[in-house]
Amino acid sequence: MDALKLISNSSLKEEVPVLNVGDTVRVHVRIKEGDKSRIQVFEGTIIAKKHGGINETFTVRRVAHGCGIERVFPVHSPVVEKVDVVRSGKVRRAKLYYLRSRVGKAAKVKEAIR
Repeated sequence: MDALKLISNSSLKEEVPVLNVGDTVRVHVRIKEGDKSRIQVFEGTIIAKKHGGINETFTVRRVAHGCGIERVFPVHSPVVEKVDVVRSGKVRRAKLYYLRSRVGKAAKVKEAIR
């Protein structure tokens, strides 16, 4: 068990941003197309955080052209280039799955004053 902890601790990223549920984030993702790679930006609200340690993931939701899109990003993935927190949200839940059924202004998250 100690060997697994040692391997997981050595492969963790050093600079992990503080991500909270309800925050609006801009995730820079490296996409490989053929032999070229480029960086694509995905901006949305964090609706869930799962697991912990090396397996930690966060789910980002956005609405594009009236269609909801959700992507799950591993925090320690080399594919995730960087994560910028655009604004922090004030929520009282650990999971914001109720935003899936809301449309328009009802799907907004209040901004936290920090």
